[in-house]
Parts: sequence; structure tokens; C-alpha cells
Amino acid sequence: METILKSTTGEDQRIAQEALTILKGVSNKVHSDATSGLEIKIQETGEFITIPKKAFSLLITILSNMSEGKSITIVPTDSEVSTQQAAEMLNVSRPHLIKLLENNTIPFKKVGSHRRILQKDLITYEKSLLRTREEKLKFLSEQAQDLNLGYE
Repeated sequence: METILKSTTGEDQRIAQEALTILKGVSNKVHSDATSGLEIKIQETGEFITIPKKAFSLLITILSNMSEGKSITIVPTDSEVSTQQAAEMLNVSRPHLIKLLENNTIPFKKVGSHRRILQKDLITYEKSLLRTREEKLKFLSEQAQDLNLGYE
């Protein structure tokens, strides 16, 4: 897998916004079509290529992020990361991540003496954490309303 570490420029943002406007208009028509692929014409060569609809959806997500000036990284879900990389992705300390691994909160495997974590397991954990956080915040806000604590 190739890693591209370049920031999104103002020109990139402008081009992405223009493309996004057009692609969002086309998106509804494309998703209602029964085929699994999408044919795209390369203007410079006149050639047509077929891409999966999932790739088209991913392209819209990429352009959306670029139009907001965000840089993006695409990582296959079956790729493995080190404990340091995983800690950085979750924005936690490495010792905290090790505790999560040793408590079987996040699955991992050992390669020699090194722990390796699947990207998809990190995503699953992060989604679970977000869901739990939202449930607890909802409970607290309902409790504040019930106790008439002055939050409107």
C-alpha cells in the first residue's frame, strides 16, 4: 500500500468542491441504478473505465473531506498496526492501549514479542466507544432535564 503524505492545498479544495457539487447531483441517479459498476470516461484519453459503486461512494467522501481542507488517509481494514500506531489512531497513550489489549477489550495477536492489532478491530472499538459515550450523554441530559437544572 502506498502512503501519500501531502496536505490539501487551497487549489485542491476548490477543485474538490467543484467536482463534489457535480458528483452529488449524479449520486442519486447512480445509486438507484441496478448495476454494481459505474462507467466513467477519462476525458484526456477518451477511454471508459468501470469502477465499483463503492469506489464511487469513497470518491465522494474523499472529495468532501478535501473540499473542507482536510487531509485523508486510506488504510485497508485487514492491515495490522503496531501498538504505537494504534495508540495514535485512538488518541490514547501506549500504556493505556496495552491495558485495553491485555484486558481483551481489543483483540490482538503477537508476532514474536510484538503485538499487532487489526485496523478493523480498532474501528470496531472506536465505534463502540462512541456509541457508549452518546448513550451516557443522552442519559445525563435527560437527568438534567428531569431535575430541572436549568439547561434548555
